[in-house]
Amino acid sequence: MSADAQEFITIARVAKTQGRHGEVAAELHTDFPEKFAERARLFALDADGKRRELRLESHWLHKSYVVLKFAGVASISDAESLIGSEIQVPREQRAEIEAGAAYVSDLVGCEVFDHGRAIGSVKDVQFGAGEAPLLQIFKGAKEILIPFAQEFIAGIDIEGKRVEMKLPAGMLELDAPLSEEEKSEAGGARSGTRKQEAGGRKQAPGRN
Repeated sequence: MSADAQEFITIARVAKTQGRHGEVAAELHTDFPEKFAERARLFALDADGKRRELRLESHWLHKSYVVLKFAGVASISDAESLIGSEIQVPREQRAEIEAGAAYVSDLVGCEVFDHGRAIGSVKDVQFGAGEAPLLQIFKGAKEILIPFAQEFIAGIDIEGKRVEMKLPAGMLELDAPLSEEEKSEAGGARSGTRKQEAGGRKQAPGRN
């Protein structure tokens, strides 16, 4: 199958150059950074939507980044052309996750219900240090942020694009985003998501 016909998921995003020999530092969008050791063939998607294949020569973790060295990218100027690009793999290559968990890329587009009442559709999942992931939900033009913690999840039907939740009374405020206090309280709840592996930085979502 050609690259143009495949579906891809993002496992990192290039943030800056690193060193003088073409290395780049990328933000991780995966819960499985060890998988870079198995992924010699990667793809870079630039801001214009153009995707090119790259061969990974080496990688290492540095602070909150993964440093990547690609064949043919040998200078700072070469590396600068990758800044902002999403580093991707074909969807079928994403890592397997535990039963009952879901990927962010699978949750996007799902309709969310609280005790059977429709809330809206998931646009994205936000991850933050010390917090449960937050579902970014839109009901019309209104944004709602909901903690996606395991104790609040009643069921996930990925094929049916439906997420059932049982949120505590008073947590769901349709007229305002989640308060800092609510975010803090949600941080104590165990999450079950995978960021992408993410499409993807755990029963709530996971990253490739």
